[in-house]
Amino acid sequence: MKPARRLRRGFAFLPILLILAVLAILWWQRHLILAPAGTLLDVGEPPQKADVALVLAGGWKGERVLYAGELVRQGYVPYALLSGPSFFYEQPECSYSIPYAEKHGFPVAYFQCAPNNARSTGEEAAAMLPELQRRGVRKVLIVSVRTHTRRARAIYSRLPHDGIEFLYASAEDPSFRLREWYKTREGKKAVLLEWLKLITSTLGVDR
Repeated sequence: MKPARRLRRGFAFLPILLILAVLAILWWQRHLILAPAGTLLDVGEPPQKADVALVLAGGWKGERVLYAGELVRQGYVPYALLSGPSFFYEQPECSYSIPYAEKHGFPVAYFQCAPNNARSTGEEAAAMLPELQRRGVRKVLIVSVRTHTRRARAIYSRLPHDGIEFLYASAEDPSFRLREWYKTREGKKAVLLEWLKLITSTLGVDR
């Protein structure tokens, strides 16, 4: 084979080699690329003193109610108000989560139940705001799982909240570490689904 032809064939493989090199670098540095997709969902802050902790529904693993109990125990709030949609055999969620918290060492007196018929975070916010106003609350710690706080903040900030200050306290999901969400099935489901909900929420489709 002539040298010029061999040279041309060698150049033809350069794009393939470059693509493979880029893919190898991306794979090697995948943590730096993928980790922020999870951590950007968390807008939780260090807890502050407030009038109440509002625990959003959906903490099926108990992380939200247990974190709220800890906030009461540490004196950040006098009690935790649990949103209670009737998901479970027409019973409010809080009728299960409060006994769960008691089983884990928190007094029942730490918690109060607020039954509602919400089927999304937006509906829940609309249902809970009048309840907070009725109680004369001025400062609220909203407790949810870390992957949910950004969307919750976007929804609550759109409400006419009449001077109520909302702060956000993030509970850790016990099934995965948020910075390593892409390493587990539960993490992938939680982060990808939350991004989908966050995007559709901006289009007026709240879940």
